[in-house]
Amino acid sequence: MHYKPRTESSELRILSFLNSRTNLSELESQYYFNLKKGYEGEVMFDSLTEKLQCDCIVINDLLLKQNNTTFQIDSIIITGEHIHFFEIKNYEGDYYYEAGRFYKKPKSEVADPLNQLSRTESLFRQFLHNLGFNSSIDASVIFINPEFTLFQAPHNKPLILPTQIKRYLNKLNSAPTKLNQKHKILAYKLVSRHIKDSPYTQLPSYDYDQLRKGIICKKCSSDSVSVKGRVCLCKSCEYKERVPDAVMRSVGELKLLFPNKKITTNLIFDWCKVVGSKKRISRILAKNFRTVGVRQWTYYE
Repeated sequence: MHYKPRTESSELRILSFLNSRTNLSELESQYYFNLKKGYEGEVMFDSLTEKLQCDCIVINDLLLKQNNTTFQIDSIIITGEHIHFFEIKNYEGDYYYEAGRFYKKPKSEVADPLNQLSRTESLFRQFLHNLGFNSSIDASVIFINPEFTLFQAPHNKPLILPTQIKRYLNKLNSAPTKLNQKHKILAYKLVSRHIKDSPYTQLPSYDYDQLRKGIICKKCSSDSVSVKGRVCLCKSCEYKERVPDAVMRSVGELKLLFPNKKITTNLIFDWCKVVGSKKRISRILAKNFRTVGVRQWTYYE
């Protein structure tokens, strides 16, 4: 049972919007790419845990604090006997271990995920103890990408390679354990202590005037969208979307980027750019929001 589903973070969504509407620097683009790739890997793992038939509770994407230290857990599976938690890596390509260090070929050292796992496991164990739970913890790093290879992989480390994931989950499925009320209380306490806003976000500075205006394609994120009658048509991928749906999606984007701006007809007309009629914008907003004020002072909330 998926007790806490995974959702895109506000940071990732904002970076996605900025990537479509401005020119990110090389460092900003790389950070966005890594964040996006990491999220895609976590979603890949979720698609596998959704198929689990055993009596278990799945909790995704927890951000917790222990001793003033914030730590994140990508996925937790609570079974009758253990708490399994996973650090998910969506690495792609050839890697190897050598002298206790982690490298990408030919010889580019990267952060060892086992060090991160060890730190998280220690903090999580303390966190559980403070909650009054002394459950057995099984911590692992999962390499989810099928295009990942790890040469000289240590046999005595908690690493689950792409070819081992299916067997690992089958083993969980076959375990004859049952959950009780204590497990459900633990799941509730973990989720209730989840921190929604990460202190580690790295967003570039931006303002309204510097961003490209227009409707961004829902499918390919291109800004080459035009209005053809009742639909918005993307010139890049030919994806079609109803104009009201595209406008409301664009409003949601604007509200996330600029939460303090009042939603007005003029603002959304300028933001969407390609919708040629202010009256059309006004009708869409009036249908989906509460109207406040009159005439030129009208806004929507």
